[in-house]
This record gives sequence, C-alpha cells and structure tokens, in this order.
Amino acid sequence: MRAKPEYRNRERTEVAVLDALVDRTDDGMSVLELRAAVEVEIDDLEDALATLKDDDLIVVEASGSEALIKPDERVVPDEPTTADDDQSIGDWLRDRFPF
Repeated sequence: MRAKPEYRNRERTEVAVLDALVDRTDDGMSVLELRAAVEVEIDDLEDALATLKDDDLIVVEASGSEALIKPDERVVPDEPTTADDDQSIGDWLRDRFPF
C-alpha cells in the first residue's frame, strides 16, 4: 500500500519510508527493517525520520529495548491501493532512475 497522495509531495526517501510504514501499519518497523525496505544510507534515513517526526507523520513507540516506528493514522489510506493503480509516469520514472 502507498501513503495518501497528499503526503507524497516530499523528498524521495521520506515517501519511501511512509510507503514502507503504511505496508506494516499494525506491526510497525524498526530502523533496521526500514533501512532494508527503503534501501538508503543510514544518514539519509535518519534525516527522513527526523523530518517525518517533526511533521507528526510518524509515531515512535518504545517497547522494551526496541523502538517501533508506525505511520500516523492520517497517512494511511482508507482503502488499500496497489502501487500501479495511481502511479503517474513521473513516479514510474523516479522509481527507475535516480534523480
């Protein structure tokens, strides 16, 4: 699933983080799981997480020794969508070519 369209006009890494978190809304993800899912450098991931946290688009829950990151409710679409359903040509190109 993808984050709502109104939250997709952000940096590429931030959108990738939101999409990964929306896929695992109930379970959340650790930083290591996010890094593997998003496939970016740790510094870029930290910057994206900090920005998303400042904008209140993610929630961090500490459970024991691990912190789980979940998307804010307003980011999660009401109805599930697939990535190809509403992907524009610009999104398609952006996914395939590093800009």
